[in-house]
Amino acid sequence: MVSAAKKKRSPARKKKGRKPVRRRRRSRRQSTAGGRYARHIADAGVFCLTVAIGLAVTFAFVASDLPDTGALWRDGGGPKITLLAVDGAPIAVNGASAGTPMRLADVPSYVPDAILAVEDRNFHHHFGVNPVAIGRAALVNLREGQIVQGGSTITQQLAKNIFLTSERTVKRKAQEFLLALWLEHKFSKDEILTLYMNRVYFGAGAYGIDAASYRYFGKSARRLTLGEAAILAGLLKAPSRFAPTVNPGDAGRRGRLVINQMVSAGFISELDASAVVEQPILLSGDRHAASPYFADYVMAEVERLIGRTDADIIVRTTFERHYQDAAETGLAAGLAIAGADLNGAQAALVMIDGSGAVRAMIGGRDYSASQFNRAVQARRQPGSAFKPFVFLAAAETGAGASRRIEDTPLRIGSWRPKNYNDRYYGEVTYREALALSLNSATLRVQEQTGRDTVHEIAKAAGWPSLSSGPAVGLGVDVVSPLRLAGAYAVFANGGFRVAPYAIESIETIDGEVLYKRDIYFEDQIARSSSIDAVNEMMSSVVDWGTGKSAQLPGYRVAGKTGTTQNNRDAWFAGHTDGIITVVWLGRDDNGPMRGVTGGGAPGHIWREVMLRALPPRYVAPLQTQ
Repeated sequence: MVSAAKKKRSPARKKKGRKPVRRRRRSRRQSTAGGRYARHIADAGVFCLTVAIGLAVTFAFVASDLPDTGALWRDGGGPKITLLAVDGAPIAVNGASAGTPMRLADVPSYVPDAILAVEDRNFHHHFGVNPVAIGRAALVNLREGQIVQGGSTITQQLAKNIFLTSERTVKRKAQEFLLALWLEHKFSKDEILTLYMNRVYFGAGAYGIDAASYRYFGKSARRLTLGEAAILAGLLKAPSRFAPTVNPGDAGRRGRLVINQMVSAGFISELDASAVVEQPILLSGDRHAASPYFADYVMAEVERLIGRTDADIIVRTTFERHYQDAAETGLAAGLAIAGADLNGAQAALVMIDGSGAVRAMIGGRDYSASQFNRAVQARRQPGSAFKPFVFLAAAETGAGASRRIEDTPLRIGSWRPKNYNDRYYGEVTYREALALSLNSATLRVQEQTGRDTVHEIAKAAGWPSLSSGPAVGLGVDVVSPLRLAGAYAVFANGGFRVAPYAIESIETIDGEVLYKRDIYFEDQIARSSSIDAVNEMMSSVVDWGTGKSAQLPGYRVAGKTGTTQNNRDAWFAGHTDGIITVVWLGRDDNGPMRGVTGGGAPGHIWREVMLRALPPRYVAPLQTQ
């Protein structure tokens, strides 16, 4: 029984004995699976870490020379200074120009719409990069075997234009990608589009929509028509190829494509499109390229007036393109007419109005050869161009144009001044003394009036400094053409002293006024009757005196010639119709110019400039009996 009982219990014991064995086997299998899982996790971790390190290294490589984005709203990392002419047109500096910064609200809505339609229709729906456009462009380029289509968004183009170069490398493209993401994170869509519109290149030296509008159509971007906006938007793909001034046919076809794209995008209706393609596009000449000498002068004045600034600023100047055109073409024409021996001679010219506003400036015959601004920086003897101030001092003491004075050889101490060609006229009127530029008679007027009186009136007119000797009346004290023009302004404005200026105001792009000119006329230095008397004398200079070459049909011209010893300097300074123009010719080495006098080439230049600057006036023919 016992034995049987044992036999009966043995299976149970066997069953109990097997369970631990099975458990041990399952644990071993679980341990093996857990180990494999841990190894997979470890391998995955190592892989991810490797990828992360690789990405970090790649990012570090790509970002190692990323530009500073702190200067986003500026050109070239420094403050952007926009110079505007009187009519609001941007002034070019060395061939390039940037117009007034435009907000989206400043221009018609179809202007940014035209850009979006042809450059980035999905601008408002992507995050700075458009993967679909990139993929589509890649397929097209692969099929064509060359790069014929791009997939860059406006944000990427902005990143490239502001921060990067145009080189086509993987690193540059990766940097463009990173910067585009940064721009989208940092700025709103409207801000990005505004930046793009003001910074993109439209060809012909024009940066920004406003500069392009002036360059091609002669007006502000605020006044663009739909057709003109389409032409400008079409330029962005290839500014040189689609420039309307160079390839009007291609520009027109591109503009129609932009119109069609605007219809497709829903920006305009088909009716609007049909109407605009029927309207002709009128181009305007380049009316905002300026004398670089004037631009240099203004930039120096900006620093003098407000110092250095980190803000982007707009400088409203006194510059007028019409007068600058007249100055440049008149200078060339006058030199050709004069036919004088001017080999190696330089020229300077300044035009101001009666308030002292500088309207035009030429500082040399070739800016690319010499940036020295002779209109502002050169200090030369004016010669007889100083004499009107001697006669103004005399007029203030009561002397009139008909008063008489001796013109005979003169001795003052040990000095014996001579007339031109040693010719003397005996007793002459003050009018004749000035009209014929008689040195002896003029010095007698000075000595009778008193040198102190002459000094006082000349300095009051703005003359910088004067010597105390008797030769002061013959213009031995140096002056720049600009300062001489400022002094002559008293003869054009009734006797009020002015300071020549080229800047009306300076303000930030946010509208903060940093400088505004509020003084135009200073003290009246002479009675109006005295001014009238001297103007009568200076009119005789042009009518029948040494300045006959400056006669201007239909206008009463008051002016004076000036020639220094050995013909080192030749001047003509005069005014009419409220405009004062000063012309100077001379050599930078102060050498003589054979046969060149103030009544020769400078007078011819003055006349040719003013013929182009002023409207023509009818002159009645002489009556014959």
